[in-house]
Amino acid sequence: MKISFRRAGTVVLCGALGVSTLAACGGSDGSSASGEDSKTVTLVTHSSFNVSPDVLKDFEKQSGYKVDILKGGDAGEVVNKAVLSKGNPQGDVLFGVDNTLLSRAVDNGLFTPYKAKGLDRIPEDVRLDGDKHRVTPVDTGDICVNYDRAYFADKKIEPPKTLDDLIKPEYKNLLVTENAATSSPGLGFLLATAAEYGDQGWPDYWKKLKANGVKVVDGWEQAYNEEFSGSAGGKKAGADRPLVVSYASSPPVEVLGVKPEPKEAPTGVATGTCFRQIEFAGLLDGAKNEKGGKALIDFLISKRFQNDLPLQMFVNPVADDAELPELFTKFGEQVDKPLTVDPKKIAENREDWVKSWQSLVLK
Repeated sequence: MKISFRRAGTVVLCGALGVSTLAACGGSDGSSASGEDSKTVTLVTHSSFNVSPDVLKDFEKQSGYKVDILKGGDAGEVVNKAVLSKGNPQGDVLFGVDNTLLSRAVDNGLFTPYKAKGLDRIPEDVRLDGDKHRVTPVDTGDICVNYDRAYFADKKIEPPKTLDDLIKPEYKNLLVTENAATSSPGLGFLLATAAEYGDQGWPDYWKKLKANGVKVVDGWEQAYNEEFSGSAGGKKAGADRPLVVSYASSPPVEVLGVKPEPKEAPTGVATGTCFRQIEFAGLLDGAKNEKGGKALIDFLISKRFQNDLPLQMFVNPVADDAELPELFTKFGEQVDKPLTVDPKKIAENREDWVKSWQSLVLK
């Protein structure tokens, strides 16, 4: 068993229940049998997708389809690969494209429209594709800076609360973030700064952040599990960065399975740094098993899967009738006023913003 965390406790069971976690465990190329009669449906997704084995088994039993899960790194990498394989996709459904990457996906014609069964249970404010139904919202989360409580207590320093705080001298060389060009959390953090400081102000902010020693890595897994001193993985790796760009729902990950249960999580959230993320699923254009793909999308917004989401991927389900477990609500942070950027503005500026960010931060 391989265990990894993004915003979630992602448990990868190689070969369990007929699920082929291809990127993590090796195996086939992820292609399912051709034609509508195929009994295999392939989900293309990011490395942190997870579902409880019994929940997936029930879907497989009820639908008659075996699910192959093809994992391709961070969501940004997954979308980039899907664009390159447009028309001849690696699978049938793509899950994990979010509001920071949505325009890139739909403008490249990645999806075949499909109105999912049960869509009436999902609020309209997260249905960013309107009545076109090229994608279906599945979950929401807030991308935020997390901090290692023990580090700041030991140093007798107040943890940061806002984006302004991160450029102060006392936080020099403490923050690790993800590459905005390859990572959806990294891009979300860039968009948070654009929302906070405006088109003219965010580049200057990043100059100051760079001067204050921000470290950039490719994706969330590396940032959180290897570089962040507050995570279980980071502690084992001897990580020395007590600040990381992660999620408001990441703290419960560090409490899950811990006995006795602590009064508070070992990590906290700087709620003044948060950007609202919405993740979607879509039926890939050219899918070999379109019928199975539609059934899989219906499953992703079913009450059973939505109830399973919080303690599997540590995100908020979108369905109105979903239920949140106590551990998730007790240790997760609720963000009342997350930063947002209009999807149209993201579409118009994302490529230029990312190129400018790369020039400012990576060179």
